[in-house]
Amino acid sequence: MAVYALTGFSLVSLLSFGYLSWDWMKPSLVADVATDPMEKPLPPTFTRPPHIIFILTDDQGYHDVGYHGSDIQTPTLDRLAAEGVKLENYYIQPICTPSRSQLITGRYQIHTGLQHSIIRPRQPNCLPLNQVTLPQKLQEAGYSTHMVGKWHLGFYKKECLPTRRGFDTFLGSLTGNVDYYTYDNCDGPGVCGYDLHEGEDVAWDQSGKYSTFLYAQRVSKILASHSPKEPIFIYVAFQAVHTPLQSPKEYIYLYRSMGNVARRKYAAMVTCMDEAVKNITWALKKYGYYDNSVIVFSTDNGGQTFSGGSNWPLRGRKGTYWEGGVRGIGFVHSPLIKRKRRTSWALVHITDWYPTLVRLARGNLSNVQGLDGYDVWPAISEGKESPRTEILHNIDPLYNHAKYGSLEDGFGIWNTAVQASIRVGEWKLLTGDPGYSDWIPPQTLTNFPGSWWNLERLTDGPRKSVWLFNITADPYERYDLSEQRPDVVRTLLMRLVHYNRTAIPVRYPAENPRAHPDFNGGAWGPWASEEDGEDWEGGREPLKSRNKKKKCKICKLRSFFRKLNTRLMSNRI
Repeated sequence: MAVYALTGFSLVSLLSFGYLSWDWMKPSLVADVATDPMEKPLPPTFTRPPHIIFILTDDQGYHDVGYHGSDIQTPTLDRLAAEGVKLENYYIQPICTPSRSQLITGRYQIHTGLQHSIIRPRQPNCLPLNQVTLPQKLQEAGYSTHMVGKWHLGFYKKECLPTRRGFDTFLGSLTGNVDYYTYDNCDGPGVCGYDLHEGEDVAWDQSGKYSTFLYAQRVSKILASHSPKEPIFIYVAFQAVHTPLQSPKEYIYLYRSMGNVARRKYAAMVTCMDEAVKNITWALKKYGYYDNSVIVFSTDNGGQTFSGGSNWPLRGRKGTYWEGGVRGIGFVHSPLIKRKRRTSWALVHITDWYPTLVRLARGNLSNVQGLDGYDVWPAISEGKESPRTEILHNIDPLYNHAKYGSLEDGFGIWNTAVQASIRVGEWKLLTGDPGYSDWIPPQTLTNFPGSWWNLERLTDGPRKSVWLFNITADPYERYDLSEQRPDVVRTLLMRLVHYNRTAIPVRYPAENPRAHPDFNGGAWGPWASEEDGEDWEGGREPLKSRNKKKKCKICKLRSFFRKLNTRLMSNRI
């Protein structure tokens, strides 16, 4: 039997603060219109294909937006969401690469081989080249396509780069974690390199500019140079608010009363990002795009609670399959929405944006087989029922197996030691090790490990490898019903078996020494030759840690190439 212990706060006091007062069972402000689930939705009746702006933030916690009761100021996001449609039954993946791959392909990660972890900088791995991406489908429909921000879908060969996967232009980072000003990224001791790229070239000249502002300025520049009479797709993948926690001082000053330093810096980054979204929205209006535009806002995974983020009152954090890891902030803002200013409880997953946006663009999906996403525009725009009834959160056969899981515990049909999670209707099942499982209130009191470390901890017992929740009635995952409802457990295990039969082998190759920035002019970038096959893995010996002298050599290399680039640019001018 589960035992709950709350340290520092009482559950009653938390309720009095309003943290648990949200009505998760409340229907949309406008009642859903019943539809035949077999009926194919009609194309939108727009006079012209709409301009599409997709904004993805990094590591923003579920609680960390004003309209979810946060102490962080997000006036732009609050206004855009209030005037559009808030998606309060919206799901993403628990970490970076999986969410981005599912957005770009419309497929679960078990169908792209990316079901384990992330793509790391030194791995000869990227989004499979046989996948037709969302921007490629939009190009077919006549769109100009642009990406600004974080890629994190692999770059070991040039064919993997954003400009080879459907984007006409690209400004951003290829790896998953860079300094907001210097754009340096270290993948282990001494394995450091510069990571900001313009198209397929290293953008040395942009160093020193805060990435959130740089990316918003680039979006404005793209809009200014394009004609609003021609459809445009801009994918804005902010680095914010991923670590390192860095923000201009004036934004930190707004939160000077926050005792927790990490939370203070994190809050500043969120507000800074909110202002960047304001500038993008203003540019859409200034240059004549807004009236025929669709703005989609989404987070990529749950917040990292030890780095200032908060998913309260949800359970878990980034990297877990609890709701705090996979339930995202999402909304759509558009003058083209038929039933605006409402909250939608339609079930939506990040894979759904692929078919939804292609249909909005009047693109052709008839030649795309095996999509896991659904067209959810009728549910968003008109309040109709979502065509989606279930979500495979993931099956990861490589993740550490749970110590006490077994085939026997899975009715002889599923090894419950394997990390997996699925939602079917109102039921959610987890097996294996779902990840860190506490409930952590907003970290606003004092510095870690001080008194803010007040969390509600659950003890499930030593032999747990299966959990079942009625996620509609129990969105905080407090009441495990796996023992009371073995029939539902078995049904959902059968769905996992079904999906597992369709999974392709995991793509998670060993790191390759050739990826070291030393061999690429001091920057991260493609290192495999054109002749290397897609499944080429190269050498498997990991690099040994470099000493400080080696780090200094990398700095000298960077300085040399920056000076060389400046001279070349001067000669061109």
